[in-house]
Amino acid sequence: MPYFTRKSNRLKGYNYAQNNKYFITVCVKNKRCYFGKVNDNKMLLNDYGRIVEKQWNWLKEQYPYVILHGYVVMPNHFHGILEIKIPPNFNQEADIESHNKIKSISSLVGAFKTTSSKQLHNLGLNNFQWHRSFYDRIIYNETSYYHISHYIKKNPSRWKYDSMWI
Repeated sequence: MPYFTRKSNRLKGYNYAQNNKYFITVCVKNKRCYFGKVNDNKMLLNDYGRIVEKQWNWLKEQYPYVILHGYVVMPNHFHGILEIKIPPNFNQEADIESHNKIKSISSLVGAFKTTSSKQLHNLGLNNFQWHRSFYDRIIYNETSYYHISHYIKKNPSRWKYDSMWI
């Protein structure tokens, strides 16, 4: 038996590859600030931050069932709303051969983290690492969506009060 059993952050029994909106937070390991700085309540991305932004947007290009809503790249973390919207005529069983399987939120975030890490390493940021996991929240209704969208938009103005600020 392992010494440490890792607790899952995901809702037990929930299908994270089904149609819904999800609030995602991904943090840099050890809260290291790599992606730019907050100045005058606005996030100013550097080249590394622009890579993170580019790879987030890559998800919607790579996976046609992904819709991206509001997001913000912060100095040492990322918040975004990702929606899975499977077309009504999509037949996953028929598309397995063509590798068009709908990916879960964990797989999509994993692709985001892997591709952004690879590009950051290629740009010379060899010691860059994302935190091992990520935070997600299923967005069940428009009220929750509104509050989360507002939180994302206002995140730079609250940077000095953020637990990620060091």
